[in-house]
Amino acid sequence: MTNPMLKTIGLLAGTAAIALCPAAAMAAPISDEQAAALLSRLNQLEREVADLKAQLGNVQETQQASTSAIAATDAKLAATEEKLAQQKPPVKIAFKGAPEIKGEDGWSFKPRGRMLYDFGTVNAPDSINDAGLGFANEARRIRLGVSGSMPGGFGYKMEADFTSGTVEMTDAFLSYDHGPLTITAGQHNNFQGLEELSSSNDTSFIERAGYTDAFGFERRVGLSAQYGAGILLLQGGVFTDNITDLGDDVNNSIGFDLRAVAMPKFGDTQTHFGASYHYADLGDTVIAQRYRQRPAVHFTDTRFLNTGNIDNAKSESSIGLEAAIISGRFHAAAEGHWLTLNRNANFADPSFFGGSVEAGLFLTDDTRGYKEGVFKGVKVSNPVGSGGMGAWQVNVRYDRLDLTDAGFVGGTQDAYQASLIWTPIDYVRFMLSYAKLDYRDAAIAAANGNDYSVDSLAGRFQISF
Repeated sequence: MTNPMLKTIGLLAGTAAIALCPAAAMAAPISDEQAAALLSRLNQLEREVADLKAQLGNVQETQQASTSAIAATDAKLAATEEKLAQQKPPVKIAFKGAPEIKGEDGWSFKPRGRMLYDFGTVNAPDSINDAGLGFANEARRIRLGVSGSMPGGFGYKMEADFTSGTVEMTDAFLSYDHGPLTITAGQHNNFQGLEELSSSNDTSFIERAGYTDAFGFERRVGLSAQYGAGILLLQGGVFTDNITDLGDDVNNSIGFDLRAVAMPKFGDTQTHFGASYHYADLGDTVIAQRYRQRPAVHFTDTRFLNTGNIDNAKSESSIGLEAAIISGRFHAAAEGHWLTLNRNANFADPSFFGGSVEAGLFLTDDTRGYKEGVFKGVKVSNPVGSGGMGAWQVNVRYDRLDLTDAGFVGGTQDAYQASLIWTPIDYVRFMLSYAKLDYRDAAIAAANGNDYSVDSLAGRFQISF
């Protein structure tokens, strides 16, 4: 667009040109008075042109100054935006079932918890009159706690169960991470095996394999180290007793646990091979040991397997073997554990066995999770609420437990189990488990003897975070 001031200057210049060339503009000569008037007008026009030029110069200077100021402001804004982009926010909040707060210099804090409700029934031969049979339900786990990290590679975790009107500490430890090495001090799992170390939030059945409870697997207070190098994982520690069993009375039980795991991966197929060794001196206050187990559910106190108290107990030693595979929707796992109760001299040392084999298949496009030598939960690929139907999984398991040896008859169990699991969204699960348990030399006698079958059916709904 042409500047109006330039148009005005052009018009004045044209007028001046006409005034300077009167002969071309007028056919007749002019008088002296007319010439003087034209000269005066020309001088006036020259002054006006000079004024307009001066004004135009001022406008151009103002425009240049404004352009420079705008450019400087843009540069400052760009520098500020770049500086802000480089700065990290002092606190980050992510949501993983519950808010996880992460600050600068390695600090983090996350509330944790789980709520597991079970219900179901146990059916035995009619001749067995036991209050633990029939329908029952319970709050299997109501657990709350916190975990997090601290500067320098330190971390912490503390959780407690609130069930049956009592509070029982589960995890309570301080950890230190340095590259592949992790050192843990306090109450934590003592590397019993794949089945026990995998969280109860992620198991394939409502209850773990029978030997885990029968052999007294539990968290204990101790000091341990874990070292992971590629596909190898080495774990070991020295432990005393469960935190609830420590006190003023003389409890000097102590033991150690070792576990080694190889985790090679072939394409998309994850494999797992492990072995463990455990030894525990029962201490001076333990003079007898007992091994028993429920019928694949926890909401009954009835035990069809029970060795009774075995006196002159001195120490326990055991060996475990474990293997697993995850390939797409399919998974399989097998584990065995051999436990020997070492008694004082001149008394027989009974050895007991427990083991299980399981296989599972997702009916949806999902897979079982796995990390650092244990099973993890499924990450639902098509959750409910986002147009999907969640993750559906079926599992079968054979569970063997033999508590008869060296004259002690605790009975044997062959359990045939099946389960259906629906995970509509991450952190929420619904489970249904059935078990047919064949007992031989059961601790509870029926009308036809101690060999019979028991059925248990159970359901669970849970949320974890």
